[in-house]
Amino acid sequence: MRDHVTRRRVLGSLGVGIAGLSGCVSEDGGDGGSDGGSDGGDGNSNMTDDGTATGDGSDSTQSVSIGMLQPLSGDLSYYGKQSLWGFLSGLAYKAGEDPPTDVSTGQLSMTVGDVEYTIYVRDSEFAADTAQTAATNLVENQDVDLLAGCSSSGSARRVISNVVNQASVPMMVGPAASAGITANTDTCSDLVFRASENTAMDARSGGKYVANETDVSKVYLFGADYSFGRAVVNNYQNVLESEGVDIVGKRFVESGYAEWEGLLDNAEEAGAEGVVGGFTVATLPSMFNAFLSGDYSYRVFGGFATRITNSVVGGTMQSVLGEPLTQQKIQNSQLGPFTTRYHWNQYDNEINNAFVDSYTSAYGVVPDLFTSGTFTGASAIHQAITEGGSTAGADVASALKGMTVTDTPKGENGYTFQEYNNQARSAMTVANPIPTTDEWADSWGAAIMPGQPLARIDGSEATIPADSDQMGCSL
Repeated sequence: MRDHVTRRRVLGSLGVGIAGLSGCVSEDGGDGGSDGGSDGGDGNSNMTDDGTATGDGSDSTQSVSIGMLQPLSGDLSYYGKQSLWGFLSGLAYKAGEDPPTDVSTGQLSMTVGDVEYTIYVRDSEFAADTAQTAATNLVENQDVDLLAGCSSSGSARRVISNVVNQASVPMMVGPAASAGITANTDTCSDLVFRASENTAMDARSGGKYVANETDVSKVYLFGADYSFGRAVVNNYQNVLESEGVDIVGKRFVESGYAEWEGLLDNAEEAGAEGVVGGFTVATLPSMFNAFLSGDYSYRVFGGFATRITNSVVGGTMQSVLGEPLTQQKIQNSQLGPFTTRYHWNQYDNEINNAFVDSYTSAYGVVPDLFTSGTFTGASAIHQAITEGGSTAGADVASALKGMTVTDTPKGENGYTFQEYNNQARSAMTVANPIPTTDEWADSWGAAIMPGQPLARIDGSEATIPADSDQMGCSL
């Protein structure tokens, strides 16, 4: 796995430039980030003044290098930050230490037991070209053992196709959520693993709840006109139709679409009893504002989003419904219930409690939507190294195959990598939005938050089964 010549020859033939890291830029200090190199922890993360990681000098220490790709600048930098913070928290939990606090692009080291991790953090800028260039440099110039990350599904697919598969470097993908990453033949691979939850898991859990626990029998589907939105809509359609729910219409719109009144009217005229919106923060607030301001007979379902989306949506609800925002007002608004991949208050166990405490202390906010998946990805990598006895990428990949991950925020043994596609299955919950309680007001920072779980869907029910016509993997 450390053949410089082979990697340079294979990747160089793709015509990808290697002169400089377009993804290696400093943070702007927002959301707990800082300029320059980073270190943290209580002696387990060490960095010299020039950014060179230092080890403990022990002959018994194994070393492994990981190239981390996340968007750490721009409008969606929080996606990358919470994902990176979750990953570092997973390693820190395994070490019994607090996670690094001063984290941005650069190079950092963390020692967990007798394994020293060197992590090269690169800003993917939520752009596939940047992610591919950064991944190429990490493989060629830093000779990393593993790659990890990507919040954008398009970026993940590009890196898998043009770097991972070409150079035979394993990757722990996350939080990129398109189900196709671990369901389509062009991206499935013995080298590609994902602990993070995906859009099929959103739909299979949320769709089954809508079909079996509500009186909704007709649904209209909306989604963003790119891979994430299409994955949401397609998976909801498959699940709902299989459960006997009629799809009375579907519509894809560009990210940031704002003319919602006419589209919501179309859903009403089609007889919809429920509507699903597959969007990010760029579009959801406009949709919710139009829905709350109108007079519609149907409910809106979907997935519980991240803090930044809930902050905007919560503000919209306060503006339209009036303050103070109450649970009764939210219930009457017909928003929800929503599926959650993970939120800090959905799981009550020793691992999650410790995670919530250390993460909140380190980063000033509670763990969010993407953090359990990336925590588990890091936990799984360390478990693979210790159980397999090797830090070589190929050996780590072999040990990850079919693994049940011991330490996860969803509890002990909360995630298992399915052997047929290397996607980890885990439980999902369904919850109603409620006004944020005083306990979490400062560390959540949004007017609404998930309430107590209404239902928990087992991981075996939430993931695409091996014999499904949606599953193109056969590893």
